Amino acid sequence: MLCLDPPSTDRDYPLGSKDLDGKEGPCKGGAALPPTGCFPGPWRQDVSLDCKGFPEEAEARAWTVYYYSLLQSCLQQAGLPETQDRSQAPRTGCPGAEVTLCVLGSPSTFLSLLLEGGVQSPGNMLLCLSPAWLMKVAASGQEGEASLQVSKAVSFYPGGLTFLDDFVPPRHATYFLAGLGPGSGHGRQAAELARNLTCPTGASAELARLLEDRLLMRWCLSQQRDVAVPATLAFTYRPPGLLRGGEASPGLRLVELSGKEGQETLVKEEVEAFVHSEALGDASQVAVRLSGWRWRGQQALRLHLRLEPSAVVNTVLTLLEKLEEEESVLVEAMCPPARLPLPGSPAPGPELAVRVCAVVCRIQGDRPLLSKVVCGVGRGDRLLRHHNTLPRTLGVALAQCGLEEAAQVALLEQRIKEAAEAALTAVLALEAGLSVEQRGGRQVHVDFLGVDLVLTVTGRTLTPAVLKLNSGLCLEACGALEGMWAAPRLGRSVEEAAAAPLVETMLRRSGRHLMEGKQLLVIGAGGVSKKFVWEAARDYGLKLHLVESDPNHFASQLVQTFIHFDVTEHRRDEENAQLLAELVRTRNLKLDGCFSFWDDCLVLTSLLCRELGLPCSPPAATCLAKQKSRTQRHLLRCQGPPWPATSLHAVACCPLESEADVERAIHQVPLPGVMKLEFGSGAVGVQLVKDGPQCHEHFSRILHDLQGEADHPGIGLGWGNAMLLMEFIEGTEHDVDLVVFGGRLLAAFVSDNGPTRLPGFTETAACMPTGLAPEQEAQMVQAAFRCCLGCGLLDGVFNVELKMTGAGPKLIEINPRMGGFYLRDWIQELYGVDLLLASTMVACGLQPAVPAHPRARGYLVGIMCLVSQHIELLSSPGSRETMQALHDKGLLRLNLLEEALIPGQYEEPYCNVACAGPSPAEARLRLLGICQGLGIDRPSYPVVHFLSHFK
Repeated sequence: MLCLDPPSTDRDYPLGSKDLDGKEGPCKGGAALPPTGCFPGPWRQDVSLDCKGFPEEAEARAWTVYYYSLLQSCLQQAGLPETQDRSQAPRTGCPGAEVTLCVLGSPSTFLSLLLEGGVQSPGNMLLCLSPAWLMKVAASGQEGEASLQVSKAVSFYPGGLTFLDDFVPPRHATYFLAGLGPGSGHGRQAAELARNLTCPTGASAELARLLEDRLLMRWCLSQQRDVAVPATLAFTYRPPGLLRGGEASPGLRLVELSGKEGQETLVKEEVEAFVHSEALGDASQVAVRLSGWRWRGQQALRLHLRLEPSAVVNTVLTLLEKLEEEESVLVEAMCPPARLPLPGSPAPGPELAVRVCAVVCRIQGDRPLLSKVVCGVGRGDRLLRHHNTLPRTLGVALAQCGLEEAAQVALLEQRIKEAAEAALTAVLALEAGLSVEQRGGRQVHVDFLGVDLVLTVTGRTLTPAVLKLNSGLCLEACGALEGMWAAPRLGRSVEEAAAAPLVETMLRRSGRHLMEGKQLLVIGAGGVSKKFVWEAARDYGLKLHLVESDPNHFASQLVQTFIHFDVTEHRRDEENAQLLAELVRTRNLKLDGCFSFWDDCLVLTSLLCRELGLPCSPPAATCLAKQKSRTQRHLLRCQGPPWPATSLHAVACCPLESEADVERAIHQVPLPGVMKLEFGSGAVGVQLVKDGPQCHEHFSRILHDLQGEADHPGIGLGWGNAMLLMEFIEGTEHDVDLVVFGGRLLAAFVSDNGPTRLPGFTETAACMPTGLAPEQEAQMVQAAFRCCLGCGLLDGVFNVELKMTGAGPKLIEINPRMGGFYLRDWIQELYGVDLLLASTMVACGLQPAVPAHPRARGYLVGIMCLVSQHIELLSSPGSRETMQALHDKGLLRLNLLEEALIPGQYEEPYCNVACAGPSPAEARLRLLGICQGLGIDRPSYPVVHFLSHFK
């Protein structure tokens, strides 16, 4: 059987320290003193655990020592080194300008989170073992709120390295998470520290009270379509407002009591009706327990046969005497145990009970994501709890119970995922309706949840039912499983830490916190494809000031300050930078940074940053990267050391300004070759040329058709229409989007492009993440990074286009700004990383808050739509409404790249349509079906061919 609270032949079934004789006491928030003598070990005992200026009393000091020893024991069992004390040399850092993820609580509860944080943000994941290591400071201009400063902590680094550090001056927390569960040695102090902080906060006493209220959570969960909960009868004494006025599900009956005495008749009627109701299904027993914050962790549970309602009534009446306001007595069905394998199959051995435990995290877009499931297995006739079972994976647990059929296991995994994610959805919906006071602060949000489930049988279907929610026990169980494989001697590791999505969320919220209220100057507003910039800026609390040539641009109404200035004549960029700097000073703009996401304005932006003394890559580096032939020829001269030299990635090319240059280039560059605009973008005017006559013909056509900005706005013609001829490289094309800060690579995202419609090079299709082998992916990232460093691009978000050839990665071009088209949207969807936020942080001189090893959640495969190929589809209101409806339902991902339906010889993609899937093949098949249904796929635009690289 599988259950959390298994049946017993003993009617009295204590979960707390006392029976139901009236002597049991509510939870007091943990023992006054911690256990002693639990952790004999070889670690040093003379470490400095005192925080200078804040001496601890004996009781608090005992907890600090206990938690330090517990941390060392956890590290020891995981095969990780002892914490090194370097508090005698305080860390300085940049208070208020760096990510600081602070955890206050039990090391065993949060070990998975701490170790993952050390990997994803080295040195920024801090564990505080005592509230005395933290201090709240009233925030100026934010009445009632305070910042949180860290004076001492254990810092986590990759490889499980930990250091005991002092911080002078103190670091400012950008995210705070406190352990508030039963048994916490610092419960009250932690609750006070977490209340009304200016920084993002992942827990509060106010929210913990709600999450640990079994009745309230069961009431919320019963409203969710994908969540089953045990049938429950609740006697509530003056119930909380959140339980009033709502409609309970058929399996949840709330009886509001006016008093605790004289309720015998009402209780008898309700209990008899409940035990005879169909909502109990096949349950043969019911459990009676207390529900409320006071009773968490030290409850008494008594089981009764369903056929003995009088015994149930007596127990309920006994427990009613213990109630205070907003507390309840619950009578709940004991979920019928699932016998595995299902009836008809031979039993594998003794009957076993299984605890199913899931961790769910809030990810980008406030969506729930199941992070990990672990199970505990034990004898069916004994109490099975978190701390008295060995954790194991769901597959292993089910196999021990005799269920090994792959299809059944996969189906059950999906049902557990749906139930667990629906549980967090319910909690987020509840949270959204709470006031700031009810949440415990403006910045308090539930970012992860532990869900305890039991498997029951409905008909012949295994169904997971949610029994209760918790804020740390399931995370601790997952950490224990991960710790089993952490030791180097075992030679393997789990695929992903349960806390990985939580760390991602902590970093994302930290970045938002650091950037809130920052003043940034934006050069160039771009087109409809950059509409997301203005929406995101409002969401992030950025204050943008815009410089733009078009006085009627829609973005002029969406910024703090609009400066109308002609930025299209780029041969005057140095002069314009000086004029703009003077305008900024005249308007007394107090800027934190200046950046551009528009190709045409990148050099002007770097020149203006130099004038204003704002962070940016040097103008010389931006100019070098902007001119394609200079980029390649410069990198060809970078012969090393170090090896491998950057020159290995460069390609032979020649600049073209006249017919004579074309003739000379024909003899210097191997043909076939590629001709393109020197400063162009969007693949406009790029063409494959096979021989000399084609080179001359294409050069003449471009010189005639694309003479200036008016001929094709936004592709760099303000720099002129000079061209280049470069060698055509065979291979698959890829984009690498890099986040670089201080010359260090912080993150990289690789995507694959489909074959183009030769002789043109307009993009057709793409897939993310890459399908390259890991070694090739690493080569691609290193090639992109080396090329940026070789050009002097040391700070920024850069898009690098390369081809993977038989000789390794070869550079096509560097775009010294974040990737265009759909890339920002896809990376945010798959990895939870916003390149726009990273760009703005670099512009303000702040290290972007991105995970060092981001992991994709699935795949996206997309196809470009062109006006020349899809004018009927794109001009039809009905078709566009269909595409938008499919996007809104999550069946496709639509990114508009242009606004006007203007066909022409030199066109750019109009939009991108993409589908998601757990594999490239599945995403590809979904997209192909949609393309055929919408009419995107046609003989002149063979989508099957464009997607052929993504099988």
